Amino acid sequence: MQGGLWAFAPNRDCQGGTAWWLEHADGALLVDCPAYTAANLTFLRQRRPGRLLLTSREGHGRARRFQEALGWPVLVQEQEAYLLPGVQQLETFGAEWALSERLRLLWTPGPTPGACVLHAMGEADVLFCGRLLSPTGPGAAAPLRTARSFHWGRWQRSLQTLKAWLPQGSPDWIASGAGLGALGGEKLISQGRALLEALE
Repeated sequence: MQGGLWAFAPNRDCQGGTAWWLEHADGALLVDCPAYTAANLTFLRQRRPGRLLLTSREGHGRARRFQEALGWPVLVQEQEAYLLPGVQQLETFGAEWALSERLRLLWTPGPTPGACVLHAMGEADVLFCGRLLSPTGPGAAAPLRTARSFHWGRWQRSLQTLKAWLPQGSPDWIASGAGLGALGGEKLISQGRALLEALE
């Protein structure tokens, strides 16, 4: 894709979810797990060393195998660290975490107890929302409750917290960790702030 951002093919280990690779001036991040394949490992080994950020339990996939193969730290919200016993270099955070002034994490429980989002500012202003929002059509996304969803009321409160936490006018783009098929061939959702404000 464009400007240091790459979307992987859907991962069956993550219910068809989408993992992202972000090369940012302040750090490199693998956001959720792609399929554990030789091609994906080769791609990642050719990149600069980074961190594996897990936005929810739905994105864990084969996190342990990626960590062992790449030697990168794994960053997860503290509520879901117990799901990764024995994973080396495991880093956790609580309500918020700043990797830098332009790479910030927010705990957004609802889809799962330890769901979180990443806001990346720089060449592009992108919100990596995990399963907080799922594509529902071209240029559209919404919270989609499933049988595995944790708590609908907290999910709604997390969306309100997110709007207040983001800088005014941000984000320009939304990168979902769910399946992207509904976007009709697109990967990113534009006019991200307008989409967030339109959510009930």
